Amino acid sequence: MRYIVWFFMLLVISHHANAIDFGGLLNEETLKSLKGSAASSPARTPVGTNLSDGDVVNGLKEALSQGSAAAVAKLGKPDGFLGNDRVKIPLPESLQKTEGLLRTLGQGKVVDDLITTMNRAAEAAVLEAKMLLLDAVKKMSVQDAKNILNGGDSAATSYFRKTTEVQLHNKFLPVVTKTTNKFALAEKYNQYAGQASKVGLMDEKQASVQEYVTTKALDGLFLMMADEEKAIRQNPMERTGYWVKKVFGSSGL
Repeated sequence: MRYIVWFFMLLVISHHANAIDFGGLLNEETLKSLKGSAASSPARTPVGTNLSDGDVVNGLKEALSQGSAAAVAKLGKPDGFLGNDRVKIPLPESLQKTEGLLRTLGQGKVVDDLITTMNRAAEAAVLEAKMLLLDAVKKMSVQDAKNILNGGDSAATSYFRKTTEVQLHNKFLPVVTKTTNKFALAEKYNQYAGQASKVGLMDEKQASVQEYVTTKALDGLFLMMADEEKAIRQNPMERTGYWVKKVFGSSGL
């Protein structure tokens, strides 16, 4: 604990002068009908009767494209991260205990500047995700679509993580680095946090502010994509597009 306090105090002293489913995309009845289940309600026209595998894949692709684009748009703007408590990037957990002390010592602006910089970096980086996510959707196979339909509430998010996470990380990191490098305190953070991690006082994943922000930006993106999954599952007919309406409209909702 003394080491962490010492580390953060050095940051402050050094820079005080310049303180700157779609697994569930279809409702249960629709999913059963696509599987040809006898459990479909006899009161409705069997769902999916006139839908080919290609129809289902096209419907999913259109829905996933809309959902991923919406998630990126919500995060890739001023305060997309900073103004959303669900995804806002705080100080690393290892340093949060020192935050109160620094604020007590009148160094709240230094802390706020670092937190703002981290979130601005994430907001800039997440814009890099759009094309990679759309490319993953385009490459979706019939089997991918079936796995998503039958895979449970997190199936689509799992699909995107599996197919894009490494590439997204590689896209995000340079943008995050460029943004955080504008804030001199980030360099001091890396210097002292790296030393702290070597003696077990900090998680290695938090020893670089760039890696920390990149990881948190990815977490925030996938969280917002999960929200979009839920929205599409609950209100599919609010979406636009021929294939979405053809596939999801067949539910009779």
